[in-house]
Amino acid sequence: MSKMAQNHNSIQPHVLIFPIPFQGPVNCALKLAELLCLSGIHVTFLNTEHIHRPLIRHTNVLSRFNRYPNFRFETLPDGVEHEKPVSGDRFMEVIDGVHAVTIPLFREMMVSGRMSRNSERPVTVMIPDGFFSFAVDIAIEASIPVICFETISPCCLWTSYLNLPTLIEAGDVPFKGDDLDQFITSVPGTEHVIRRRDLASFCRSHDLSNPSINRSLKEAHSIPRAQGLILNTFEELDGLILPHMRKLCPNIYTIGPLHTLHKAQLMANPSPPSEEEGTTFSNSVWKEDRTCMSWLDEQEPKTVIFISIGSLATMTVEQLLEIWYGVVNSEKPFLWVRRPGSITGGYDESRVPSELLARTKEIGCIVEWAPQEDVLAHQAIGGFLTHSGWNSTMESIAACIPMVCWPYFVDQLVNSRFVGEVWKMGVDMKDTCDRLIVEKAVRDIMDSKPNVFTQSLNNWEILAKESITKTGSSSISLNRLIDDILSMSFTQP
Repeated sequence: MSKMAQNHNSIQPHVLIFPIPFQGPVNCALKLAELLCLSGIHVTFLNTEHIHRPLIRHTNVLSRFNRYPNFRFETLPDGVEHEKPVSGDRFMEVIDGVHAVTIPLFREMMVSGRMSRNSERPVTVMIPDGFFSFAVDIAIEASIPVICFETISPCCLWTSYLNLPTLIEAGDVPFKGDDLDQFITSVPGTEHVIRRRDLASFCRSHDLSNPSINRSLKEAHSIPRAQGLILNTFEELDGLILPHMRKLCPNIYTIGPLHTLHKAQLMANPSPPSEEEGTTFSNSVWKEDRTCMSWLDEQEPKTVIFISIGSLATMTVEQLLEIWYGVVNSEKPFLWVRRPGSITGGYDESRVPSELLARTKEIGCIVEWAPQEDVLAHQAIGGFLTHSGWNSTMESIAACIPMVCWPYFVDQLVNSRFVGEVWKMGVDMKDTCDRLIVEKAVRDIMDSKPNVFTQSLNNWEILAKESITKTGSSSISLNRLIDDILSMSFTQP
């Protein structure tokens, strides 16, 4: 607990955390919420109903957070009636529901309703996802201090969001011509790193009136208006861009790797789990199949390639077969997460070649969803074929696992470039899906080039661990965040 929190523990500031309604951001936001609860701060966690239903159904999150009298869940309708989380191809359906249904209710709640400054228990600091630019506007209207929490990568936030106005002004977006390997030189700090193909996926649009570009421009405008910006990274990892970002957003809190900082803080503040809770700590909106852990126990150390395209990405049947053949031909044992809804185009296993199914039974394990943090930390895992989502990337770094990156959209395209070119942690396989390329990439990280990747990963793993120690940069940032939340709360008129 920070000194300021100790000095003012009789006063309880009230923080509202509001993530975008998808698995990755909600997972991060719950970890942040628990870190703030441990410091004695009162937290209200606001979910839209669409994401809250499966979260409650598949986790023990209610019993876990019951230990904190200073925590509560709130929900708002979002107009989405599905009982299951959607994939990335229906991302906009959820966002449109938030804009049509949630925003008016949220504004009323914060400006004049049950959490406004005139209410019995007013919110003293708002922490929305950076994607929710409307939340910054509402916070300013309601005279509530606001700190944005960006759950995408800092490298993407800098190159493709905060610098999007610069990219447009420089004529880099929309692209002229078809050369995706042309370097982008208008973004400070990444002039020799980022090519056109590495920018966030919406930058490939040829139309500046594209809704994704308009939303991103709003985000670029709103984030610097907030009192602070929370990032899931550690100082050394994003040293290339953080000095430039701080010129635009001076008050940045780097609190990553968030999942390991969260674990370290829980260990430092132990409390006995309830009977319902057991020892698992899942924030998953899908039911986790833990039988894969027993399968991993039977494998030799560092021999298994873990395959997962995360909570939003999809692949076609053709892409599935190319990756499947490539992995099987690499002759590596594999654990493959195939999320419901992740394969488009009418997948039917009866059309899969028999030799592929036979070999999979011998060396593979396929589950619908897995406890990813536990999987990556398992001694059997030697590589990760990933969509390059930011949570997955950070978890892989913390576990010292080299990556084959096959990005799907948004920040994943930037992340995969940094993994391959800047951090030297793996192979960037974007814009390709060929069984020979997949086989070679898997062999590169598991066999022929492990020394290159493991040496680099070992260095990053050490720095990541140092960052969450008591005197590490991420722990210091967390304490400063807590102090600033208290200060913002106490100084309100």
